[in-house]
Amino acid sequence: MCLFCAAIPTTLALGAAAHGKQREAARTAELAGRPAPKPARMPVAKVTTAVVVTLVIASALYHTQAPL
Repeated sequence: MCLFCAAIPTTLALGAAAHGKQREAARTAELAGRPAPKPARMPVAKVTTAVVVTLVIASALYHTQAPL
């Protein structure tokens, strides 16, 4: 498996875990009656999506190149 193909599921797993932690922190604060944490400067879901799209494009380009 190439570097790009291996990085796609890893990126998705890490992004999902980070997004879950963000949502859990907000929910816990809400249930405790505290104000929700400030929104992240870079939303995890959007950053993860951008990285995965980039990896998919890079993987497609890598796999369609003729060997030298």
